[in-house]
Amino acid sequence: MEITQQGNSVLINGVRDLDLRETLDCGQSFRWVEREDGSFHGVAFNKAVDVSLNGDILKIDNCTLEDFKNIWENYFDLTLDYGKIRDDISQIHPILKEAASYAPGIRILRQEPFEALCTFIISQNNNIKRIKGIVQRLCENFGEKINDTDYAFPTIEKLSSLCEEDLAPLRAGFRNRYLIDGARKVASGEVDLEKCRTLPYEEARKELMKIVGVGVKVADCTLLFGMHRVESFPLDVWMKRAMKVLFPELTPEDFGEYAGIAQQYIFHYSRMHPDLLTEKN
Repeated sequence: MEITQQGNSVLINGVRDLDLRETLDCGQSFRWVEREDGSFHGVAFNKAVDVSLNGDILKIDNCTLEDFKNIWENYFDLTLDYGKIRDDISQIHPILKEAASYAPGIRILRQEPFEALCTFIISQNNNIKRIKGIVQRLCENFGEKINDTDYAFPTIEKLSSLCEEDLAPLRAGFRNRYLIDGARKVASGEVDLEKCRTLPYEEARKELMKIVGVGVKVADCTLLFGMHRVESFPLDVWMKRAMKVLFPELTPEDFGEYAGIAQQYIFHYSRMHPDLLTEKN
């Protein structure tokens, strides 16, 4: 990749295997908004940027070369060879090969772990539009202001100092208790998010499940999208159905070390082809 600064923007020439809509609006992150021109505005790691893709040129506005190297190159996972991974996992099953080729631009974002934990707590029994609204209200009420319109995600210290009643403006219902419990346990060190990056997978999952309201699915999503544990294979109702109908002979472990990437291909492919999950019933 060739990386250059052009005014207030950074241009990355030679980007492959990235589709912004498939990556930013597929349910792994909830702080990106698509503009009419196909660009996206979002906030991550206390930075607000606009990103657009023209061919193989990724443009990040309101960005410096330093921010690109320290934040965005890692955030968009630009150093991982998704083409090779896609080729490798396509050998596992013909339908996975079809799913991977259907949306080759999906990448796993490397998000801030605490933010990922909180947003997937909020995601429980929820839809993407409502999740985005709750997350936005969480940031506007308790995050620091970045500019006239954008807010950082609340810090662990800030959220842990609150009580359930303080979160009433979020309109998140039962999830308020889970958010507060999670923030307090992370702040106290009872739950160690950094340790979850390197613990054996089952131990990392159990560490997160110390938090009230965090079950297997939320833990798996946090590990995949917040710690880049790409062996994680979150199973929501939709994915359980996809596995039962499309891959009845396989288990999540059968997808190997990049199971999480395979999961995203399958999830997107299934959502775009719901008839596949009804024909065989």
